[in-house]
Amino acid sequence: MPPEPWKVTASHCNSSYRVFNIRTDRARSPRTGLDHHFHVLESPPWVNVIPLTRQNEVVMIRQYRHGIQNVTLEIPGGLVEPGDTPEGAAKRELREETGYEGSEVILLGMVHPNPAIQNNDCYTYLIRNAVLAGRQEQDDKEDIEVVLHPLAEISCLIRENVITHSLVIAAFYRLFMEYLHYDLP
Repeated sequence: MPPEPWKVTASHCNSSYRVFNIRTDRARSPRTGLDHHFHVLESPPWVNVIPLTRQNEVVMIRQYRHGIQNVTLEIPGGLVEPGDTPEGAAKRELREETGYEGSEVILLGMVHPNPAIQNNDCYTYLIRNAVLAGRQEQDDKEDIEVVLHPLAEISCLIRENVITHSLVIAAFYRLFMEYLHYDLP
């Protein structure tokens, strides 16, 4: 018998932070009838951007990530701010983090970052014909280096664990398998 949705019998916000709230739900199992507590990270939607230049280079960023206490190689991305659309956030994040803009914006898809404990969506956009249009507009919590990598090298960077961010890998999966229609070597 397939699983059924659980009925939430109570819910309250425990703590609120800039990028997420911590919510506790009490939910009843349809199989056992027992109530259990679950903790959920509520977050606005996120966006990831794969910016491609006319030379088929990916505009990428290197930045320090406090969770793993190391520098990562990623694509631009961030939160969808209140009143913004995912597409608008993708364009804004690309411009702020890299100084680049592009002429063609294509939605590649959406994933749930971790549906066991998070409630948000993460949208991936391809922005084609990316060109340097100005300076980065980093906030005081960002220290971002912009680097260009040939699109043809991305699968190797993933295989060699140079790119390790799961949402970045999911974004490239969408690009390679569903948009460009070829398998990762």
